[in-house]
Amino acid sequence: MSISKLYEHSLSLLTDLYQLTMAYGYWKTGLSDQEAVFHLFYRKNPFKGGYAVACGLGTVVEYLSQYGFSDDDLAYLATLGGNDGKPLFEEGFLDYLRDTPFSCDIDAVPEGTVVFPHEPLIRIRGPLIQGQLIETPLLNMMNFQTLIATKSARICQAAEGDPVLEFGLRRAQGIDGALAASRSAFVGGCDATSNVLAGKLYDIPVKGTHAHSWVMCFDDEMESFKAYAKAMPNNCVFLVDTYDTVEGVRKAVEVGKWLRQQGHEMVGVRLDSGDLAYLSIESRKILDEGGFPDAVVVASNDLSETVITSLKSQGATIGMWGVGTKLATAYDQPALGGVYKLSAIRGPKEEWKYKVKLSEQAIKVSNPGVLQIRRYKKGSEFVADAIYDTETPLPATMKLVDPMDFTRQRVVDTENEYEDLLVPIYREGKQVYTNPSLQQIRARREAQLAAFHQGVRRFVNPHQYPVGLERGLHEFKMKLIMQARGVEQED
Repeated sequence: MSISKLYEHSLSLLTDLYQLTMAYGYWKTGLSDQEAVFHLFYRKNPFKGGYAVACGLGTVVEYLSQYGFSDDDLAYLATLGGNDGKPLFEEGFLDYLRDTPFSCDIDAVPEGTVVFPHEPLIRIRGPLIQGQLIETPLLNMMNFQTLIATKSARICQAAEGDPVLEFGLRRAQGIDGALAASRSAFVGGCDATSNVLAGKLYDIPVKGTHAHSWVMCFDDEMESFKAYAKAMPNNCVFLVDTYDTVEGVRKAVEVGKWLRQQGHEMVGVRLDSGDLAYLSIESRKILDEGGFPDAVVVASNDLSETVITSLKSQGATIGMWGVGTKLATAYDQPALGGVYKLSAIRGPKEEWKYKVKLSEQAIKVSNPGVLQIRRYKKGSEFVADAIYDTETPLPATMKLVDPMDFTRQRVVDTENEYEDLLVPIYREGKQVYTNPSLQQIRARREAQLAAFHQGVRRFVNPHQYPVGLERGLHEFKMKLIMQARGVEQED
């Protein structure tokens, strides 16, 4: 478990203060144990793309498995004061936090699943106070990892099957950001990482050879390559652009011949600057003519999906891609924008009171209910997703209404094969789900993407995959909106 290896102390204070002040308010007003439903979702696909790859659930499960306020946490909270100088929280509330075990039901979309705007990635059902307290950490874990897994999937798609290495540790947003990025990039399709700690914690292959400083430590580039070959004969990818790239490749070939005489084989050369299309083509010629047709040309230097696509179109002979900054920092979208909204609440023995958040912007109006996603498949291809309320019987005919445009409607053949995407993770606070391995998550992501029309995966003006509210849910949502806005409705 990586969280327990990284953090010795409780993470229950990894939250915004307003979550605790609201929790205190619920406790004071007697609302804390009302049953509530929250959903975590996002509103727009990242990178102007057609999809996202759900990621971060494994970290969420680890976090919740250790959830609880320690004496040290509560002692700190007791020191917080209000603007009158008195304690912010009563001692009884702190006792409540210490003594009340986590008891929510949680359902979630498995990691590696391709997802779309407004679809709940996690559904939380349980005591209102508990659902509120875990909002911030769940968003923190799901937002970033989903963003990076999506970026990785796009980069790997651009690479068209060539290996992609994640090199982002030195540019990532801190220690946690670097580790989460390495994990998520592997889920998205990267084959290895330069981050050795991520390799240890997550069992991800690690790759790397030498930097420019190695070459510069020697008086001669040839000498540096040969010294490295002697030191690491089974790990020789030579960085050839310290002085003159083409000459560097020629020197790598000479050292490669010497290495072969010692019973070892040069893996390849790495280009880290200059015109990568031209230099890769020249490097390939030199390697082939020198007797190294299997040596790979590795490229780095601020790569992204768009740069890789461009290099491919120019005939670049790059066989492996090292992607760092623009992967680990999710360039050029720094955040997913996932949100967490209350959708239903009830007291003991009461019916659900469905809730909807209004806004001047249609995209920010939330969906009411206890929601589930049903993904329909025709043959080998996914055809539509229905967001529906689990507490309402489904009609014989499934009609979908686009949440952002009610004029976009679609009838789905309910005879089609389908899968309900949200699966049980916790029941009454007890874990009922076993986290799959990262290899299994990668396989799910690969199978999921392959089952969508290629237009959904397109980088420019992607096809909008059909996702809609079940029509009865849409109509009920409209009714709630009208009521909230004081609009009289005809019977």
